Order: sequence, then structure tokens, then C-alpha cells
Amino acid sequence: MNAFLWMLGTLLSFCLMAISVRELSGDIHTFQMLFFRSVIGLIVIGALILYKKQPQLMTTQTIKLHIIRNGFHFLGQFGWFIGIALLPLSQVFALEFTAPIWTLLIASLVLNETLNKKKLLSLMLAILGVAIIVKPGSELFNPVSLIVLGAAFGYAVSYVSTKALTSTEHILTILFFMNLLQLPMSLPLSVYYWVTPNTIQLFWLLAIGVTALTAHFCLTKAMQIADVSQVVMMDFLRLPLIIIVGVMLYQEAFEVSVLVGAGLMLLANLINVSKRR
Repeated sequence: MNAFLWMLGTLLSFCLMAISVRELSGDIHTFQMLFFRSVIGLIVIGALILYKKQPQLMTTQTIKLHIIRNGFHFLGQFGWFIGIALLPLSQVFALEFTAPIWTLLIASLVLNETLNKKKLLSLMLAILGVAIIVKPGSELFNPVSLIVLGAAFGYAVSYVSTKALTSTEHILTILFFMNLLQLPMSLPLSVYYWVTPNTIQLFWLLAIGVTALTAHFCLTKAMQIADVSQVVMMDFLRLPLIIIVGVMLYQEAFEVSVLVGAGLMLLANLINVSKRR
């Protein structure tokens, strides 16, 4: 039950972040959104570390791995924000479920993990799911889908790097350097495209910063309590939730193909994390 509540916090955080990005798109540039996200995150995490009187959490011996993680995570966030602005919300969330499959491929290449029959089956199901959603070669194909797939790849590299960091780093250290390193990545173009936000826009920017932190925190807590397969199943609930949001708030069309494709990717992820008996 506790895992479900933490995942509920994760789902609501991601959905609210998507709504915030959609509300700001066209008025506030993506780089400015990412800049505010990092500033707010840095203030909150920094304050929490100082409150806990553990300034050593602001130091690291693995700065190179932090740079790799956050470089790819920044690209992933940028592509995800672009997708939220230009694609139906359901399609963005569905394509994001390819991240675990990208992680599988990266782990096989970088960590020398074997691609067995079970993992190859997962890969084929995921590719089929993506094809059903993206519809390559048809008039309905939108090239922005490729940006979202690239974002999922960036998240996958970030996940693999995070897995390596968690063996030596505290979660607050990982979050602190996430915001510290990504802030200068967004700053130059944020200044170039700067728009002074009004009160409503400040609210949505604050929502992006806060939900980015709560999503990470709630997901980590859920993974500490529940099995990976349970987390994957509960995380899939993001899709029907965001479909409802898209239909009710933005009059987006309900597409059965998105559910079918995402269902295949869910099956692929569950096969990948299942244990042999």
C-alpha cells in the first residue's frame, strides 16, 4: 500500500509537470523552463542538506560520472519538454516507456550484460509498440516523435549512470549535482530567449521545479519498497491518467493505437524485469 501511495505521488508529479510545461509552451522558452527547474531544485535541495547539517553531501569524488549523467538527463528533459509542447500528451508518455528498453541495450554494451532470449523478446515487443504509436511511413507520422525517442534514450543513459552512482553517493548528493550541473547548461540560451514571467507563469515555473523533485523522490521511495515489476506496472498508470488530462483539458483525440503500442511496451518491460522460476 505504501508503494502505491509513493507511486501515486510520482504519477501526479509527472502529470502536473506535463500540464505546467504545456501551459507555458509558446510563451516561455524551453531553456528558461529548464533554468527555473534547476534554480528551484538547487535552492530546495541545498536548503535541505544545510538543514540536515550534512554539507559533505555537496561534495563528490565522482564528478565525471555526474557530468555524464546530467548531460544526458538534460538532453532528455529538453526533448521531453519539446514533445509535451508539440505532441499529444498520451503519445509523449507512451514513447517515454522505451527508456527501460534503451537501458537494456546500453547495459548490454557498456556493462557487458548478456542479451538473452528474454531480453531480445522484450526488445522486439518494444520496437513493435513504438511502430504502432509512431506510424512510420504514414501520413500521421510526426518527426517530433523521434525527438521524444531521443529523450527516452537520454533518460536511459541517465538511469544507468544513476545506478552506478547510488553505490557510492547519497540520493541528496545526486539531486544536488543534478541541479548544480544542469543550471549552467540552460543559462546561456535562457538569457538569450528570456521573457520576464507574469504571476501565472511564475506559478507554472514553480510547479515545474517542485514536481521535478517530488517525482524523483517519490519514485525512489517506491523502488525502495516494491519490486521493480510492481513499480513498472504502477508507473504505467501514468498513461491512462494523462490521456484523461489530454482529453479533458486540451481536447486531444483518444487514440486506441497509443494504448495498444504502450501495452506492448509495458509487456516488454515486465518480461525484461521478470525473474525466472
